Amino acid sequence: MSATRPYQLHYWPHIQGRGEFVRLALEAVGVPYVDVARGDPEQGQGLPALMHHLQGPGVARPPFACPLLVDGKLVVGQTAAILLYLGPRIGLVGKSEADRLWAHQIQLTIADVAKEAHDTHHPVSTALYYEDQIPEARRAAEAFRTLRMGKYLAWFETVLARNPRNAGREVPNLIGARPGYVDLSLFQLVEGLLYAFPKATRRALRKTPRVAALHAAVPRQKRVAAYLASERRIAFNEDGIFRRYPGMDG
Repeated sequence: MSATRPYQLHYWPHIQGRGEFVRLALEAVGVPYVDVARGDPEQGQGLPALMHHLQGPGVARPPFACPLLVDGKLVVGQTAAILLYLGPRIGLVGKSEADRLWAHQIQLTIADVAKEAHDTHHPVSTALYYEDQIPEARRAAEAFRTLRMGKYLAWFETVLARNPRNAGREVPNLIGARPGYVDLSLFQLVEGLLYAFPKATRRALRKTPRVAALHAAVPRQKRVAAYLASERRIAFNEDGIFRRYPGMDG
């Protein structure tokens, strides 16, 4: 990143969605960035700027979807790829190739969970409204709550338990001795699950105390706390990945 040019994050302006994993990383270290689609179109921002990167005929390598990050002439799409690029540049991953690849694997698994959570309210088709597939959505949510959520959180618990740098620490990290972007992303994942499936998620967290401890610790980070309390943090809503509908929790 240029010393005088902030990163540009492009994502939908009214939802947290997949862009929130990137926002959290940037906010946690206080790196200057512009949340472009939330800006003024008259100043070259807003949705027209986002759509230029996705649909502009002159874009040689158009991302399929947002989020995307612009750093000078470089455009990176896909949340996990953005964080793979950003992590070493903003100090949120270890310097070794092994650490960077392990972080990438964890981030991709977080993406898998987020997709499964999203698909509970659109199990038939994303082209249909939730109201058009309520019976199927409730069946999908039950399967996710009872068969998948706990399995995923148990895996994160295992990763935390096997990190040797967590020995004797009250607050664990997924990799090494310092919080990284994957810890921020796991916090966001758990936050989303608590919003969408509060009862089931609280039960799962009682069985995964290390995950619960990490989730509780992240919002105590000074910059993260300031971000979560600010207007920059978009509230969960029923247009994002994690949605709360009657009959989906249990």
